Amino acid sequence: MPKWASGPTGQPTYWYRAKKELIAADPVIADVIKGCGRGRLVGQGDPFVTLVRSIVAQQISVRAADSIWNRLVETAGSISPKIVADRDEAELQSAGLTRRKASYIRDMAVAFLEGSVAPKIWHAKDDEGVISELVGLRGVGRWTAEMFLIFHLLRPNILPLDDIGLIRACERHYAAGKEMTREDIEQLAERWKPWRSVATWYLWRSLDPTPVAY
Repeated sequence: MPKWASGPTGQPTYWYRAKKELIAADPVIADVIKGCGRGRLVGQGDPFVTLVRSIVAQQISVRAADSIWNRLVETAGSISPKIVADRDEAELQSAGLTRRKASYIRDMAVAFLEGSVAPKIWHAKDDEGVISELVGLRGVGRWTAEMFLIFHLLRPNILPLDDIGLIRACERHYAAGKEMTREDIEQLAERWKPWRSVATWYLWRSLDPTPVAY
């Protein structure tokens, strides 16, 4: 197994405790959780795949991101640092990626192959420590780093304030569709600690029943 291809897989061990505590702490999120059925976050295990999927999803809808991702997998055969690094950017763009995203993803593949990223050590770092390292990679901003924390490292208390899905869901459920600021959402989310990742996942599901996966 490649040195980078390891990470949590399956359901986070904290999931049912988090659900119970969120339901007790916030009647609005309680209704959201109850309306979402049995689904839950599932760790994918491969840091490279999570980062690539997060880059694909930057600033586009979940449906568009899934479509491009599926075409990318079809084009490449499978997604690994070596396979992606062996493709030229034009081939990656043929899957629907912008020129910039194709460049970011190929650079990411080369960085993994050369060992200039070290995902194994990220498990020992706190959330902000991981974010500070990830945003040093070309094409990775704070939102992408937060998706990595949620979907690869399975960190329980991430609040992606720049995520349009989270913003829209909060406006729908807490403000009758009216605009909410980052500060409004951050203050609201105080009641979700230490399970803000879980609350965010359920709020995403309230907009789209298909689970988000990176």
